[in-house]
Amino acid sequence: MGSDELVAINGRPHPVHLDPTQTAVIVVDMENDFGAVGGMFHRAGLDISGIQATIAPTARVLKAARQAGIPVVYLKMAFRPDLSDIGPEGAPNRDRHLFFGAGQAVDAPDGTKGRVLIRDTWNTQIVAPLEPAPQDTVVYKHRFSGFFETELHAVLQNLGATTLIFTGCTTSVCVESTIRDAMFRDYRCLLLADCTAEPIAAGLERSNHEASLLVIETLFGWVSNSTDFIQGLERRAVGPAASKV
Repeated sequence: MGSDELVAINGRPHPVHLDPTQTAVIVVDMENDFGAVGGMFHRAGLDISGIQATIAPTARVLKAARQAGIPVVYLKMAFRPDLSDIGPEGAPNRDRHLFFGAGQAVDAPDGTKGRVLIRDTWNTQIVAPLEPAPQDTVVYKHRFSGFFETELHAVLQNLGATTLIFTGCTTSVCVESTIRDAMFRDYRCLLLADCTAEPIAAGLERSNHEASLLVIETLFGWVSNSTDFIQGLERRAVGPAASKV
């Protein structure tokens, strides 16, 4: 597909027209500590079924994106082994993550010695069904936003990406934080609702996940789903890149 062709993706508040040569898929924090049995969330007693339910549609999105030549960038929430990047004493980032056990040694399900939210351990590996391909890019982050003190912006500029397709967890925290920062940098953001999940308030009448979808489609970008994204890639382009919305 040439750079002068657009793809139409059904979405809210209206369809999005994107140029695949200027698009990247972002996979936010789909790592074992958040989405696998034996990971941090599971050990804390949080319901990870919603996150696990995003794995299959996300896998289909990644397959379609790679076939269309769209690059995939993974974000991984992980701290250095000495916790030097977790924040100073009393900082909320430090306190909240230590509360969940960041840095603690654990026995990982694969038989290795893991450490909660520490780089290069089982805990921060991408869940097996979504394992990065050799051509994909992986960016470590140590705050909720993927842009804070990371190389993400430089990576996306190098790829020529102006439109970002978001998947991952959790919707109202790391996904939304990254989308906000992306919007501030003038990226066009499309979140795929069935490829994101949020355990906080999942059992309430109105969940954090739904609240994030509303604010994103209202102010920060667009919301769609895996089926419409894949079908959009399969349809013919809709016109010259100069006409994109």
